[in-house]
Amino acid sequence: MALLPIITAPDARLKQKSAPLEAVDDDARRLMDNMLETMYEAPGIGLAAIQVGVPKAIIVMDISPAGTPRAPRFFINPEIVESSRETVITEEGCLSLPDQYADVARRTAITVRHLDYDGTPRTLEAEGLLATCLQHEMDHLKGILFIDYLSAVRRSIILRRLAKARRLDATG
Repeated sequence: MALLPIITAPDARLKQKSAPLEAVDDDARRLMDNMLETMYEAPGIGLAAIQVGVPKAIIVMDISPAGTPRAPRFFINPEIVESSRETVITEEGCLSLPDQYADVARRTAITVRHLDYDGTPRTLEAEGLLATCLQHEMDHLKGILFIDYLSAVRRSIILRRLAKARRLDATG
């Protein structure tokens, strides 16, 4: 397996829409394995393929609590087929917006149809952190970042912080 570089905002590739995966083959599984390793190393709980520069509808995720066995999940060509009317506001972060967080409203429960790691069709009813994480990662597949839900002022502040951090990293 290999670690992949994670694209960070404001890179225009993050605004690109991801195409459905045509077939779940060895190349797709190798990509998912590498994405998972990258996500764990970051560390994070979810990663969309577009975040590593691959515009395909693939998500890897593991929301298992620290200190418990890993429980990776794979979502290929996911689509929300049902969602609750109720929303919940939770603080979100993103590997493509390092060290930046904001409150975002998401549906409390969703039903997602997708293919798994082996290409088997699945339907998953999700709520809580799983539902929030799925909605966040599925937004990436549409070119949407969590900061897109914020006011223009708040979004601008976060993007300026990222630019400043990048400049400080570059100067050492």
